[in-house]
Amino acid sequence: MNKKFLSIPALAVALLLGSCAKKLDIVPQGSPTLTGFWKTQADAEAADNAMYASFGNSNGNADEFYGRGYFWFINASDDMVTGRNNSQANNVKNFNPVFNGWGNTEVQWDQRYAVIKKANDIINNLPGIDMDTAEKRRIIGEAYFMSGLMYFQLVSNYGNDKAGVPIADRANPSDPNPIPRAANAMANYTYLVSDLKQAAVLLPFFSTYIPDMYGHAHKTAAWAFLAKAYLYMKDYADAELYADSVISSGQHALLANFADVFKIANNWSSEYIWSAVSTAQNGGWGSILPGCMLENKGWGIYNGWGYYTPTQELYNAYSAQDTRLAATILKPGDKFVFWGDTMIYHSVNSESGYQFNKYMEPFSYAGGIHVSSNGNEPTTDLNVPLLRYAEVLLIDAEAKLMQGKSGDVSINLIRQRAGLAPITGATMTELKLERRLELAGEWADRHRDLVRWGDAQATYALPLHGADGTVCWPARTFDPTVDDVWPVPQTDIDNSHGVITQNPGW
Repeated sequence: MNKKFLSIPALAVALLLGSCAKKLDIVPQGSPTLTGFWKTQADAEAADNAMYASFGNSNGNADEFYGRGYFWFINASDDMVTGRNNSQANNVKNFNPVFNGWGNTEVQWDQRYAVIKKANDIINNLPGIDMDTAEKRRIIGEAYFMSGLMYFQLVSNYGNDKAGVPIADRANPSDPNPIPRAANAMANYTYLVSDLKQAAVLLPFFSTYIPDMYGHAHKTAAWAFLAKAYLYMKDYADAELYADSVISSGQHALLANFADVFKIANNWSSEYIWSAVSTAQNGGWGSILPGCMLENKGWGIYNGWGYYTPTQELYNAYSAQDTRLAATILKPGDKFVFWGDTMIYHSVNSESGYQFNKYMEPFSYAGGIHVSSNGNEPTTDLNVPLLRYAEVLLIDAEAKLMQGKSGDVSINLIRQRAGLAPITGATMTELKLERRLELAGEWADRHRDLVRWGDAQATYALPLHGADGTVCWPARTFDPTVDDVWPVPQTDIDNSHGVITQNPGW
């Protein structure tokens, strides 16, 4: 294998040090006809690396890609509150449209279309390069994967049966005219599942990769996102088909201990499918979510940001026997290790009094050796899961249940690891609970689950409570005819001169 490819952590360091800047800057500018480019295998490798460069901190707002901006939308759920005062985040959680037009959420749309542009450039230009056939096949597969994934993240947040999101014209990438929104979300899903299917055909299994290739797209990641996309489409037969493809591949298994999923040593474990690859080295690169969730000011030791704090409703959803509880939530009085010392958890400023525990392992080491030295970009050496094997099992169970089949096998694998007794004849009520308990505080997106299940309006009509039992977030009004999607960023509407339209009601 040609080692001119960079592992994503290696790419991160290279970007931070500037060693790859010349090549990597070519493709983000978006010109497939740039003189001298798209000629050699080295150009192909640089273009491939450039797709992943968007997920780091080296381009201004990239910390929002898998950091605050996108997670403000997930923060709308009943599992968490903002954590500390932030006017934009508070308005997002309350479905108040005044948040639109500025701040962390405004860049989400453009960031994903920038990746789509890079992917389309690869799909259009790599076939003409004389290079190793296997590498060409894999890079093109990665581009199809990235395109499909970005459209999935866009349409799941912004599209519904009234309007989808724009589909870039792959055949005419130089067209300067703004593209109107697709007729509906289903048009987007049809497009993106086609891309993911093509990716799955072209990509190898992760197990064939040497460490230099870790972090690049692979076959079961494409299958997993196909399963999730079909679940959102309510095409339960195909959701089951692709979830079962992952399960039967023999490539994945649950780790024996739930807490181990969120340890640096297990970044590439059998449970890994797709993560926000991150590093603390050279000022940090990747997801800042662990630092965002850390106690604000980190008890005077590190610049935690104090966002996304769990609710009593989430805490009380766990049974006392569930081993996931302690691994997921820190409550007042719990012992934990921070910067090499054992501490008793307490918060001096959390809105709920709790903290998520899933991403705390990097902060446990003396001297902060796995945490970025730059507290303004609080990345760590932990790869934050975006979709892991446990979620595939839950997708499989849900898809089966929605077809009148038994989901017991997959659900009980999840429950067994959590120290819970198996159940027989599981219903959607049990499925919804297991999904909540297993994936709390993750990118799986409970808010989107509540919306697609039709449960958001009733759930959000109830107040949320903190560790002391007092209300930490009042009841909210959720209109399922409006709030099932988020508003299109106003900047993109303005820049399109009205060609791109706003979601009704926003």
